Amino acid sequence: MTFFSNSAEETIELGKKIGASLKKGDVIALQGTLGAGKTTITKGIALSLGVKEDITSPTFCLISEYAGKMPLYHIDVYRLGGAEEFVDLGADDMMYGDGVCLIEWSEKVMSELPKTSIILKIDVIEDTKRRITLENWHHESLEQ
Repeated sequence: MTFFSNSAEETIELGKKIGASLKKGDVIALQGTLGAGKTTITKGIALSLGVKEDITSPTFCLISEYAGKMPLYHIDVYRLGGAEEFVDLGADDMMYGDGVCLIEWSEKVMSELPKTSIILKIDVIEDTKRRITLENWHHESLEQ
């Protein structure tokens, strides 16, 4: 499933639609270059899950947990050395827990993610235009 976004606002709106379909135990593997919009789409997902806090990139703290209709675990593995460090973080508890888990830079830890993980790729087309692709989407169809 492929979508195009022409602004951060459109990316947030798509995130809201994605988030509205998510269920407990869903894992989203976020992929894209630095500045592609991984945290921006996470903001929309968080809004649809009832998260009131401001969403920021967890690059330096590695994991941010937010309360909403269900817990949202936002993990950034950019600074990790690999899959073993990801496991050492206790990622299984979050991926198989009571909430939704979003993992930025997931390319580094794909071997440790559930086979049912939703892969969300963001490609930069131009300054503000993005191509957003969902793979392994197992929920109802999204309309943009």
